[in-house]
Amino acid sequence: MSGLHKRHWAGDPDRPALALHCMMASGSYWGSIAAALDGAVDLQGFDMPGHGRSDDWAPQDGDPDYHTAVTRIAASFIDRPLDLIGHSIGATIALRIAVAAPEAIRSLTLIEPVLFAAAPDAAEDDLNARMQAALDAGDDLAAAQAFLSVWGNQDVAALPPAAQAALVRQIRLVVDTGPTLHQDRANILRDGGLEAIDAPVLLISGQDSPPVIGAIADALAARLPDVGRAQVPGAGHMLPITHPDQVAGLIAVNLERA
Repeated sequence: MSGLHKRHWAGDPDRPALALHCMMASGSYWGSIAAALDGAVDLQGFDMPGHGRSDDWAPQDGDPDYHTAVTRIAASFIDRPLDLIGHSIGATIALRIAVAAPEAIRSLTLIEPVLFAAAPDAAEDDLNARMQAALDAGDDLAAAQAFLSVWGNQDVAALPPAAQAALVRQIRLVVDTGPTLHQDRANILRDGGLEAIDAPVLLISGQDSPPVIGAIADALAARLPDVGRAQVPGAGHMLPITHPDQVAGLIAVNLERA
């Protein structure tokens, strides 16, 4: 895609890695984690369309939805087996790639994957209903506030107008991912898919994250052949930003397993 902002933190050229950020953020937050990894991997990333310094998302022919579009962008960075790291929606994209091409993955680190189809949750259903009601009423700002009150721990009303405007644009992208994350439209959970990932997998969560995160991790871990679990004390969903050193340390442990 043109207008895609790529990021690169140089490290061991024989250890390529790709990091995928969450919704309503940008790839910039991997910089602190790359610094803490101190060159252990040659880390690449990008700002998803509509985020950071990338252009807004304009669906292309053959892109049925936003999740698929970003998955295809991420896959274009892979030309040999690599260490794949993802946070939130980025973790679901990483998992989607690993299921489709397990031979391309050297290690897989999933930080709070929000694949709700693995563990349906009434609280998340209620959030989606509140968001949709706000969007139906034309109040995109209220929809963004509802989303971030659970997943971003932010008060949208307290942000500068430019930041509010960006979040209002992005909330429509969040809603677009619903069928993939809630109904598994991409068939990530298909029979035999998770079981085919033979690379070491680490599932990282925050101690203070919504309970559904633990339920999702339980469901995924039950099917992955080589999986570890870790929880960061005092952290919530945005732990790569709030606790980068701890997250980097856990990533490093998984790198050593590969």
